[in-house]
Amino acid sequence: MPDTPHTAPAPHTAPAHAAPPVHPAAPTRRSRRSRGLRAALVAAVSAGLVAAAVPAPEPLGIGDPLFPHLGNPGYDVLAYDIAFTYTGDNTKPLNAVTKIDALVTDRLERINLDFAHGEVRSVHVEGRPARFALTGEDLVIQPDHPVEEGTRVTLAVTHTSDPAAAKAVGGWVRTSDGLAMANQADAAHRVFPCNDHPADKAYFTFRITAPKDLTAVANGRRADHTPAGANSTWVYRGSHPMATELAQVSIGRSAVVRRTGPHGLPLRDVVPAADRKRMEPWLKKTPGHLEWMERKVGRYPFETYGVLIADAATGFELETQTLSLFERRLFTHPQLPAWYIESIMVHELAHHWFGNSVTPRAWSDLWLNEGHATWYEALYAEETGHLTLERRMREAYTASDRWRAAGGPPAAPRPPSPGQKISLFRPVVYDGSALVLYALRQEIGKDAFQRLQRRWVTEYAHGTAGTADFVRLASDIAGRDLTAFMKAWLYGETTPRMPGHPEWRSKAPSQRPAQDVKPG
Repeated sequence: MPDTPHTAPAPHTAPAHAAPPVHPAAPTRRSRRSRGLRAALVAAVSAGLVAAAVPAPEPLGIGDPLFPHLGNPGYDVLAYDIAFTYTGDNTKPLNAVTKIDALVTDRLERINLDFAHGEVRSVHVEGRPARFALTGEDLVIQPDHPVEEGTRVTLAVTHTSDPAAAKAVGGWVRTSDGLAMANQADAAHRVFPCNDHPADKAYFTFRITAPKDLTAVANGRRADHTPAGANSTWVYRGSHPMATELAQVSIGRSAVVRRTGPHGLPLRDVVPAADRKRMEPWLKKTPGHLEWMERKVGRYPFETYGVLIADAATGFELETQTLSLFERRLFTHPQLPAWYIESIMVHELAHHWFGNSVTPRAWSDLWLNEGHATWYEALYAEETGHLTLERRMREAYTASDRWRAAGGPPAAPRPPSPGQKISLFRPVVYDGSALVLYALRQEIGKDAFQRLQRRWVTEYAHGTAGTADFVRLASDIAGRDLTAFMKAWLYGETTPRMPGHPEWRSKAPSQRPAQDVKPG
């Protein structure tokens, strides 16, 4: 979740038609790519390889209302194995190989992957060379024969991954000493070819080769570290499936700080080596944050946890799985109180239950991630003796109608602004969505609400779930149908009356706006 604390239609199958044009090496610039695609098609037709009437490869999607071209139909990715080679210059493209193991769910003549801002050098399907084309933000692969429903298929794409090209739109983040990743919401495919939608979670392995004086880290736990001449190769592997938007690779002059959390949980924090001592007062707080969250919702769901502090100006923090990304300046800003910084740390940690383990089925279900993370951020602030939850929710209620008018209701947000995908992360998905949870707790009582929280993260652990699933579970726990109540709160253009607080009022958009509650 990009946070700023300090300043579906049915899927369709790929069309069954003849091979895409032969395209041995796609250029990076889109204009050159389009000219190359047309030229390759003309050459293929002239050579008699395809009929003139064969449609060109086209970008596909699974029909997400907010990101219609993300994801691809016809297969389910089981695992990624991604190798990056970093030269030490964070302005130059990395050489990379992305291997994908997938289960085919519909017969496919072509296989689409999401990919942009990189050069594709070769593609292999089941170990055999395959033709391919880049169109829009899709890599379209033509196997030498169709892949059948129910079979498994392996893909290997040799490509580059360009941190300079991805800077303005997400993906790689250039730090003062290397690189990190920030792929939410739709930027993972600007780093590696993938099925870039949270509905398709998969297991990840990362293999990072870098100069031996640098440290590479990634999601999961380290499986190997092999020095070889001037370089070292680091291998990391996750124990649980992960959405592409949560991938993390960091390379730099870093210190890795290890300690133990609840139940012997291995913790590792990654910080600029020069800041090791300065950051220790913050790093040592994580075990206590974990204990606090486990008292609320149950055992931490992954194999390790830690914070990655990057010396970069991202403008947000991000819950990358098992290794949350934070800006260095969050911890060095002289005007931010310590309790506030801790509440943001708890926000990112809470996402590991709400968003990482239980992942949204569609991007319109984002309120489930951000509403819950904001809820526990606010609850932590209250329980540590600072801003009360009720005060924060009352302020949110005052602004709620204005937020809904600007960005849509919590479970039906308006699409992000063109070219500004991060604009999806508006106040209505943070405090506006936490307000929905507060209303629900007011309606069903604290005990039922607490049972709902624990059952939600248990029953859907390491899977995907959506708004309808949450409403059904809430109704089951409450012992009555909450559909109408939740529909009004989640989809209403205006904010319903707050149970237990009939005196609360939300200011209309035409009224003088109140100051926004800053999302964490």
